Amino acid sequence: MQLIALFQWIEGLHAVRLIVTVPGVYPTISALHILGIGVLLGSIAPVDLRLLRVLGSKFDAVIPTLIRMALIGFAVAATTGLLLASVRIGHYAQNPAFLAKLAILLASGSNAIALHIVSRPDDVVSMVGRPRGRATAIASLSLWLGAVFAGRWIAFA
Repeated sequence: MQLIALFQWIEGLHAVRLIVTVPGVYPTISALHILGIGVLLGSIAPVDLRLLRVLGSKFDAVIPTLIRMALIGFAVAATTGLLLASVRIGHYAQNPAFLAKLAILLASGSNAIALHIVSRPDDVVSMVGRPRGRATAIASLSLWLGAVFAGRWIAFA
């Protein structure tokens, strides 16, 4: 019962109400969410493909920049996603696709942290072609794509 009260409190916050009552705010946040996802996936996919040796060593120099861009994309997507969910958090908390997306995002983040721990902090390139690097890349690509599919499925669940 306390959780329901928390959800109602969140949905009733003035800032959250503005998201749904001020014309253009919700669609703008939604567009920024998609932009964040695009930056995230557009940045992390080449890193993963390099770890799998699909892309050549020419990408090695830009991997740290791509990782920073992926983090920026994730920050934008996560922030806007929280804002979007806040308008109907009670509904989303019961949506299996939303809950699956959260679980996938947790797994994606854990996978990224594991790669960071296994490789030297600024040297993901050292993991190119290594079994752990390949496994992390396959998991990363699968999980991030799974998050996108789960996110789209939210509207239909």
